Amino acid sequence: MSRTNFDTLLEAGCHFGHLKRKWNPAMAPYIFMERNGIHIIDLHKTVAKVDEAAEALKQIAKSGKKILFVATKKQAKQVVADKAASVNMPYVIERWPGGMLTNFPTIRKAVKKMTTIDKLTADGTYSNLSKREILQISRQRAKLDKTLGSIADLTRLPSALFVVDVMKENIAVREANRLGIPVFGIVDTNSDPSNIDFVIPANDDATKSVEVILEACCAAMIEGLEERKAEKIDMEAAGEAGAAKGKKKPAKARLDKSDEEAINAAKAAAFLKEDEEA
Repeated sequence: MSRTNFDTLLEAGCHFGHLKRKWNPAMAPYIFMERNGIHIIDLHKTVAKVDEAAEALKQIAKSGKKILFVATKKQAKQVVADKAASVNMPYVIERWPGGMLTNFPTIRKAVKKMTTIDKLTADGTYSNLSKREILQISRQRAKLDKTLGSIADLTRLPSALFVVDVMKENIAVREANRLGIPVFGIVDTNSDPSNIDFVIPANDDATKSVEVILEACCAAMIEGLEERKAEKIDMEAAGEAGAAKGKKKPAKARLDKSDEEAINAAKAAAFLKEDEEA
């Protein structure tokens, strides 16, 4: 069963190509027609690509791995932040920090610095500082939070990137390509799909268009997370049953051992009796 449908995508305006009349010939396989200089995207292909991407994202989420959402354009910021948060995934909606993936250890140091500031603030260490010093530290903390707040829990490189407007986020795409991290991308008619592993041809300028696609993908991820949770419960139940079964064996062994000792004691008593009679 399809995770989205033609009419929903049509209503959201997913079929409109880039409105500046620029288009990339590499997007030709996803173009239905041209009208008044605007290239119309084939929504049948969009539906198929959304389903393909959603299934792959479901499996990644089910495996317990992280997917990093990236969208710094105004139209998509809030939608991406809300949808990523709903599936407990990290996201970047401000300026992409160069080297975030290729120089990940440095980014982690900045995140640890932010965490250290929080700890020192909580335990009252900063209470002895001057107002000026506290203000400087607060500003530094706010700056770090704005840039890195949503990835504070990202302790290792993400297993995939989901990008809205692959042309605008080309640095993030290049870094992911360099590290072999698969990229899921909403690709408009003016973009190059060649570096995107899972292409979703659609209008990346309309908030509703981005929202509809993210709803389908995040719904699939929620399914994956629920399946992971169910499997974990089953494994724990099986482990408890195995542990309970394992506990019975030592009891049996102890019973067998006590029986053996009783038999040996009886044999020894009989032997001593025979020895006394002799």
